[in-house]
Amino acid sequence: MTEAVVPPAPAPRPGAVYFAGRAILRPLFWLIYRTRVTGREHVPHTGPVLLASNHLAALDTVIIPTSAPRPVQFLIKSAYFTGPGVLGRFRRWFFTSIGGVAVHRSTGRDARAALSAGSGILRAGSVFAVFPEGTRSRDGKLHEGHGGAAWMARDTGAQVVPVGLVATGTVKPFGHLLPGRPRLEVRFGAPLDLSDLDGVADGKARREITARMMDAIAALSGQERSGAVNATSRD
Repeated sequence: MTEAVVPPAPAPRPGAVYFAGRAILRPLFWLIYRTRVTGREHVPHTGPVLLASNHLAALDTVIIPTSAPRPVQFLIKSAYFTGPGVLGRFRRWFFTSIGGVAVHRSTGRDARAALSAGSGILRAGSVFAVFPEGTRSRDGKLHEGHGGAAWMARDTGAQVVPVGLVATGTVKPFGHLLPGRPRLEVRFGAPLDLSDLDGVADGKARREITARMMDAIAALSGQERSGAVNATSRD
């Protein structure tokens, strides 16, 4: 007897909590951090979009969705979806409502599952954001990108939009209102042209996509390149 094939669960989508939170945080961030957002017109209005950004602070996972013209989803540590009691149930409800996808921070099977989850969101025609560096930079430099983002772009055909975040690593509440403090910026770049990679072997294509992502992010963020993989943070 043939075993029934269970179709994959549909990709989660942001709910009312996401849109209510974005409506509140957008003006609040402008008041606190004087956030300047440029290049929103570069984000395609429809279809799958992979936002590839540098990563300087925990704030990045909030500032990108509040700045983008379309709903944005991220992978979120699985620990936030677990826990007993009322608090555990609330956390599961909240992170599910904002379209978060639980992921185990490890290698092997869990890493592949994270990539598959991201691809599922993109195949649903949504916007998915990644940090190719893997973890946030504590030294402020832009580190080398990992190949997972390029794999998702190659796997789904999503348009890749680079994002440069400026000064999020130095953010302190109302500190940006002081004279001489850097202004927080979110810069969306033009989608990468990857058409010349059609027919190129997967491994070579992924390496080239990763290189183009990091070059575009560096141009937008103005960061110094470290030339090495980021191993300074577990966040």
